[in-house]
Amino acid sequence: MSAAGLTFPLEPRRRLIGLSFGGMRSVRRGTGSDVAGSRPYHPGDDMDAIDWNASARLSAARDADEFVVREKFTDEAPRAISVCDRRPEMSLFPPWLPWLTKPEAVRTATLMIADSTVAVRGLSGYVDLADGEIFWRPPRSQHEEWRLEEQRPFRAPEDNVARGFQHLFSLRPPLPTGSFIFVVSDFVVMPPEDIWLQALERRWDLVPVVVQDPVWEQSFPDIAGTSVPVLDPHTGNTSYLRLSRREVVERREQNEARWRHVLDTFDFLDIEPVILSSARPDHILDAFIWWSEKRLHWRVTL
Repeated sequence: MSAAGLTFPLEPRRRLIGLSFGGMRSVRRGTGSDVAGSRPYHPGDDMDAIDWNASARLSAARDADEFVVREKFTDEAPRAISVCDRRPEMSLFPPWLPWLTKPEAVRTATLMIADSTVAVRGLSGYVDLADGEIFWRPPRSQHEEWRLEEQRPFRAPEDNVARGFQHLFSLRPPLPTGSFIFVVSDFVVMPPEDIWLQALERRWDLVPVVVQDPVWEQSFPDIAGTSVPVLDPHTGNTSYLRLSRREVVERREQNEARWRHVLDTFDFLDIEPVILSSARPDHILDAFIWWSEKRLHWRVTL
């Protein structure tokens, strides 16, 4: 299944403040589709804004001509930035192995985020450090050129996600409140906590997209006594690894503890991750839709 045309709802944690004429609700009153409330008519108000049914009821109750104007929330254009981790470890695994192919999952997720943003008349942007230097595409209403950049290398330094955030912090004018920041990474190297806190202080809508193989990274398989080929992502060389049962248990415990730390960190920061364990477009779409539905439920129950 191709990722083309697959989109999910962008559910914000709070109403947006951004450009008008978009497809998402704002904190501001104006032209839109969602009713914010009603108020008495004032001279100069648009006649089309009059709620004639409510006006008739109020006039009958007061035995006088009274007019009620229905106010609506302005529809806003969301901004969604993808911060893409392109460390060498993100180049695993090759497609012919039966495990998660991270490059394909990253590519599909990033394009799906952009397509979903454009679908609500939003502005999508992108940043990575694939070559060690900032590669920045400012938010815009189309992203076709991204499809020509699929072969960008995986040579970013370990702190590339943190440096990507630093670039976003330095933008002038700054990204507005409510901007979606999708961080696509395996989070084996977790950005420092102060990076997350700085982003939250700006009231950005942070969404970690966790790309981890459930067999080799969230846990570890029982390969005791078996020689398995191991690819060094930095050099491309292959060697063979043979672990004892004790070493397998230790590595599994380390991986599972690291996975718990990732989830606990996001829980502490009160941000909801999207977890990708497959590169299949339909599985990735399901993960994003599940994230959207959880957010919608959270907003409704507040």
